[in-house]
Amino acid sequence: MDGRKRSNIKPGLRVNIVMKEDQRTGYLTEGYVQDILTNSPNHPHGIKVRLETGEVGRVKEILPEL
Repeated sequence: MDGRKRSNIKPGLRVNIVMKEDQRTGYLTEGYVQDILTNSPNHPHGIKVRLETGEVGRVKEILPEL
């Protein structure tokens, strides 16, 4: 699924995000979506979310459930 479309992202979904400070390196952080912060239906760099751990970043990958 595409992390650039808001309709694909729901709270509780397991995702990889890139945080602002990691954009240059492309380092991904894995976690579960707590809040969706982007209001527009899509975003070219990924929908911005807050993970349950409090980290904020843009969704790069939507991961399958374990």
